[in-house]
Amino acid sequence: MSVRRLHPTQPKSFAFTPENEAWAQATIAKYPPGKQASAVIPLLMRAQEQHANWLPEPAIRVIADRLGMAYIRVYEVATFYTQFQLAPVGTKAHIQVCGTTPCMLRGAEGLKDVCRKKIHKDQFHLSADGAFSWEEVECAGACANAPMVQVFSDTYEDLTPELLEKVIDGYAKGAPPKPGSQIGRQASSPDGGFTALTDPSLYDGSSVGGWKKRLADLDAKAAAAAAAAPPAEKKT
Repeated sequence: MSVRRLHPTQPKSFAFTPENEAWAQATIAKYPPGKQASAVIPLLMRAQEQHANWLPEPAIRVIADRLGMAYIRVYEVATFYTQFQLAPVGTKAHIQVCGTTPCMLRGAEGLKDVCRKKIHKDQFHLSADGAFSWEEVECAGACANAPMVQVFSDTYEDLTPELLEKVIDGYAKGAPPKPGSQIGRQASSPDGGFTALTDPSLYDGSSVGGWKKRLADLDAKAAAAAAAAPPAEKKT
């Protein structure tokens, strides 16, 4: 994990928009008295989304004051989680490439090469037009569909270098592809199709009679065994 620091160029102040202010008040009210600090992550995320998808230092202080937290405590949260961007990111997309073991084994290095070619040779840098940026992150929680990337709140899974190029090109045109698996996989179903419970009779109802007969046979065997058992001796 790289060292995370606030960007040297910061706005002078931060304030939630009226809409986000109402949302913040409602979010804080969900927590019991004395537990308002539990709202720190959602408030930081909303501040980031409002501020061009990166989190400025004044927002950290505003949220700390709102929640009665020391500035350093909110700073610790903001610098710990890679979901918080501490410097300006691409205006159209910030690509977070998962580089943890499952994605690495399935081709994450090739995805990073695409980012180096199409965005910038180094992570945490803006593309020439300022539209894109990228970074490598730890596990993003879609290991079964590796390799994958996250773009803001969406994930793109089952990627190849060619498919990631299409994702980036889609964002460049303002028409990103649908999030999720890029090979049509449903949720985290097996790659290559299902290999178990494939008998159609399990789902079309035709196996119901067979199961009823099997259960009836088991009941009959149990009854016969009980009848054949010697009577229990009475204790005196």
